Amino acid sequence: MPNDNLVKILFNFYSDILEEQTNETMWAEVIDGEKGLYKIDNIPFYVPRLASGDIVLAEYDEAQSMLTYLETIEYSGNSTIHIIIMDEELEMERLINLFEEMDCPSEGFNERYLALEIPANVDYIPVKRMLDQMEKDEVIGYAETCLSVNHQYKDFHLPL
Repeated sequence: MPNDNLVKILFNFYSDILEEQTNETMWAEVIDGEKGLYKIDNIPFYVPRLASGDIVLAEYDEAQSMLTYLETIEYSGNSTIHIIIMDEELEMERLINLFEEMDCPSEGFNERYLALEIPANVDYIPVKRMLDQMEKDEVIGYAETCLSVNHQYKDFHLPL
């Protein structure tokens, strides 16, 4: 349930996932309303290069009748991974629980689409191994939509 310090921000962007111009609204905590600074409070479902905890600049747009994203000011260090379940036998709840055991929260959008957060302090290697194995087994498909510097590795090719 949103509290008084949370606002909705509109993000307009081209989605590589949907292959069209689209928008998404997200909850954000007011950091400094006068300066237009807000901290993203949920995991983005489609917005690229954004993660929960990022600080963004937004201003009220008369045409949209709401706060609208302008730019990212500070990155949280969290990463966002988008997952599509390919295996119809895999239940969303089971996948969510697997990632929760690795300290990675997630939000399901429908029965087949999951937005996964890799917190800044979580080692991405075991998560990446699991994602790669599940993709190799054609259980899921995934995209590293927002991979923070905390989770990037040069020559990041792990044996399965």
